[in-house]
Amino acid sequence: MAATDDVLTRPQIDDALAGLPDWRYRLGGLVTVYKAPTPAAALALIAAVGSVAEEQNHHPDLDWRYNRVFIRFTSHDAGTEVTPRDVKAAAAVSAAAADAGAAAEPGLYRTVEIAIDSEDPAGISEIWRVALGYRKGRFGDLVDPHGRGPGLWFQETATPNANRIHLDIHRSKAESGPVLEKTAATGALMNRDHAPDWVVVTDAQGNRLCLCTEEGHGPDLPKE
Repeated sequence: MAATDDVLTRPQIDDALAGLPDWRYRLGGLVTVYKAPTPAAALALIAAVGSVAEEQNHHPDLDWRYNRVFIRFTSHDAGTEVTPRDVKAAAAVSAAAADAGAAAEPGLYRTVEIAIDSEDPAGISEIWRVALGYRKGRFGDLVDPHGRGPGLWFQETATPNANRIHLDIHRSKAESGPVLEKTAATGALMNRDHAPDWVVVTDAQGNRLCLCTEEGHGPDLPKE
């Protein structure tokens, strides 16, 4: 069991990431995507990641898509936060990826949460938790215990939007610029009051989504 005092602060995580160019911080974890030369090479990389995980007794969430491998390290036993074990494992995986000739594409790793505006999140969250088979997350959110479905975030607000349900789409700040530009080019209304933490996007029919970065998240900074 990891001690809570092993949890790294954001400045410590940022310092660690300066030496891990393949990786990004995302919602309590370190994430990346590797593109291998072939699907067979991707399988070999997965085997190498498995060896790292067994050697260090620290296992990632991993998803194989043709010749790309999506990887997330987090310390579940420390409250799903980043600890030195995640940094050590990420460094070892980067070395294995280099040996396999895989190229890092961390900008491809995006995380989607379903957000619900509510005056009283506690009054409704249990219904959603039971129906989905989820567990409570780090800050009152709900997460799939198997890491398959999107998270559910309850946005507490005294003035819920007419469309109470929207998506929070998390990307790294380093790769968010082109996405914001392309989204704006569609004619969507872009509220940048909280940028770069998040930008509220509204389509022509009043439906909303938030383009978020690691600089801000609902539990840390309230949204409108």
